[in-house]
This record gives sequence, C-alpha cells and structure tokens, in this order.
Amino acid sequence: MLTEERKLHILKKVNTEKSVTVQELTDELGVSESTIRRDITALSREGKLIKVFGGAVALDEPPSSEELSVIVKESINKDEKLRIAKYAASLIMPGDYVFIDSGTTTEYMIDYITEKHATYVTNAVSHAKDLVRKGCKVLLIGGELKENTEAVVGADAILHIQKYHFTKGFFGTNGINIELGYTTPDVREALIKRVAIQNTQIGSRFVLADHDKFGHSSAVTFADFGGTVVITDKNPGKLYMKSLDIKIVDE
Repeated sequence: MLTEERKLHILKKVNTEKSVTVQELTDELGVSESTIRRDITALSREGKLIKVFGGAVALDEPPSSEELSVIVKESINKDEKLRIAKYAASLIMPGDYVFIDSGTTTEYMIDYITEKHATYVTNAVSHAKDLVRKGCKVLLIGGELKENTEAVVGADAILHIQKYHFTKGFFGTNGINIELGYTTPDVREALIKRVAIQNTQIGSRFVLADHDKFGHSSAVTFADFGGTVVITDKNPGKLYMKSLDIKIVDE
C-alpha cells in the first residue's frame, strides 16, 4: 500500500471511530509501528488529526468560550443524562459528605437521590432547593450567582469549599479531551470545580458526561483524569477507555 493510501485509511478510521491506536493500524495495514507513527505525524502536521501517545484522535471542534443556558442544556441527550444521573445517585451511602456540582445532569441526579443520612454541599441554588424539598441536609455555597447556569462562583465560594473534605463528589463537564482533560467555558466555574475535586477523595470524584462530551473541549481545563471516574452512556472509544476510569451505564 502506498503512503497516501495508508494515510487516507488512517484518516478515515480516526474520523469514524474518533480514536485509533498505532497497534490497531499496524495489524490492519501490515506495516511496522514506525511507519504508522510517521504517517500519523505527517497527518498531524497537515492539521488533519491530533497525534497522542500511542495513537491519534479526531480533530475536535474549536474550543468553545460560549455556554448554553440551563434550559437549552436540559433538552440535549436528556434520556442519556437521566440514566447517568440515576446510576450516580445510587452511589451515595449513609454518612457520605457529598459535593454536587452545578449542571443539568447533576440536577437530574436529585430526583433519584434517596439517601437522607448524608450531607449535601452544592454551589447550585436550584439543586439546594430540590434537595431540601426531599428532606435532605443541605449546605449551600455562598458567593456570586452566575445568571445563565444558576451556579454560585467567585472567591467567597472557593474559600467556602476549601473548608470541606468530601467523601464523594459529582461533577459536570462541557468537554473531555485526551490532551486537555476536563474543560468548561467559564474560568470562574472552572476554579470552583477544581477546588471541589481536589477536596474530594481520590476514586470518588465522579464526572457525569453523556457521549457527546468526548472529543470536545471548552476554553478552560478544570482537572486532569487522575483519580476521577467518568459515568457515561456509551463506549467512547479505545483511547479514552485506556486513558480514563469509565463506568458505562446500561440501557
């Protein structure tokens, strides 16, 4: 197979599957790993894919600095978000000290929460109200209220969160990118998420993300993949499965 034929095959595969490994391509094309790596490097330089350790991923959409309103977000992949939310809520146990991030999927969680012998801390006013109505003990973070996402942000909120040590934390994200980690459009929300994740036990930092979040990125990284578990609805591809701890919820 000629070089250009190989490159076309690689590009078609990565755009279809969103990610590909050097080993996969070596097996498929019957050439050496060094040859595949050269082809991937060339395609990366041409701006046709993103070269990563051990393979390549499809080009993402340009990082977004805009954020949709809560009402718009709620209508996107709702069924998938509900399945993710239901599983996430089932992880809360008696005695847990839980942080619940602002966001639509974390908001859906609240409908499924049944554990009353836990303490819930949140930076979302709507989440706090819904939890109180269910008879839960709730601590609402104080600070600046962000209009379009109804999240509490700012320096006061960060200082507040730094006092706590969470046994479990549930976080939303706007994008999951192999190179950039977890991202969000607003630096103020990114800082809140970062501090809350750092103050949550490793292995109990749950990121709730439907399949559309993979391969996308926003303007600000709030965490890398270390110590986190992604709860999602579909297999995001081999590269992500190798790089993250992922729980795929059943239909």
